[in-house]
Amino acid sequence: MSYLSIKHVDKVYPNGFCAVKDFNLEVDEHDFVVIVGPSGCGKSTMLRMISGLESITDGEMILEGKKINECSPKERDIAMVFQNYALYPHLSVYDNIGFSLLVRKKNRRLIHEKVMNASKIVEIDDGQLKRKPGQLSGGQRQRVALGRTIAREAKLFLMDEPLSNLDAKLRGDMRVEIIELWRKYNQTIIYVSHDQVEAMTMATKIVLMNNGVIEQVGAPNYIYNHPETLFAATFLGTPQINLIDGRLEDGRYINQFFSLELPGYKGITNSEVILGIRSENLSIVKENEDFTAVIDYVEYLGAKSIVHTFLGETKIAVNTKESIAGLEKCRIKINLYKIILFDKKTSKSIRGDQS
Repeated sequence: MSYLSIKHVDKVYPNGFCAVKDFNLEVDEHDFVVIVGPSGCGKSTMLRMISGLESITDGEMILEGKKINECSPKERDIAMVFQNYALYPHLSVYDNIGFSLLVRKKNRRLIHEKVMNASKIVEIDDGQLKRKPGQLSGGQRQRVALGRTIAREAKLFLMDEPLSNLDAKLRGDMRVEIIELWRKYNQTIIYVSHDQVEAMTMATKIVLMNNGVIEQVGAPNYIYNHPETLFAATFLGTPQINLIDGRLEDGRYINQFFSLELPGYKGITNSEVILGIRSENLSIVKENEDFTAVIDYVEYLGAKSIVHTFLGETKIAVNTKESIAGLEKCRIKINLYKIILFDKKTSKSIRGDQS
């Protein structure tokens, strides 16, 4: 039985807007689930419904065998870290961390023990404990918010884009620290983000949302390599997956520039398909190429480069270590076993025998 089970949950506002539709998710104990998607896709609304800050229109949520649909936030025993930290400006850092325990009428000794333990975990020193939140940096305030959550020792930890207000370096550092905390203390975490890097590096399970519905659920590597829709393919990955229009005739992919016999697609015909291939699955070669592309520009990234090219009017990015200095065109080879085909009309992937 799942630790948290969310079944057929909808959220419809009084004006008729459907923010979340038929959301289904099974979360195992000690999972690190990242709900990811573009702005307005319903991910934060879903998190607020789990916490009890928003009511659900339909469906049910079961946490550790208990139906929590109509329970108050306090009764759910769920801790949440907000995007804007949600700290009390008039209280000290010490009191902010221990506030939820004080509200639950825990004794002073227990509160002190938990506050000191939590502050040690998130590396808040004694001097910072005496300060007010306004006297701290953004990174320090985020540590306080995490410390308050850890002190709760809740059944489930929810995080709503907690790193979005930090600069790039600090965001990377805090991402590593959150992962280390999760590994060390075996919490169950549901984390909302619009950042694909956070999703790919932190999650044991990604929930990819778009327009209020789930596009795909799975491990980061699986969704990256086996996207079920064009949206899933294009949302994850930098640079974005290369997409080339064509057609499929009895397992042979054909467009105006080249054709390929595709392993596993024998017997499949489709008049409008899109070939998806990621930049690392293309190679710049000297001979036996599948097609030749015109070089637009090159991003030098140290040990490798991203070569941006044009095949006709279609942009193609190639991840390579090869030197292309002085070249106007390059020969490109495709890894046939890494191709993903999509039906252009439905945007769904076309699975061959190898899938």
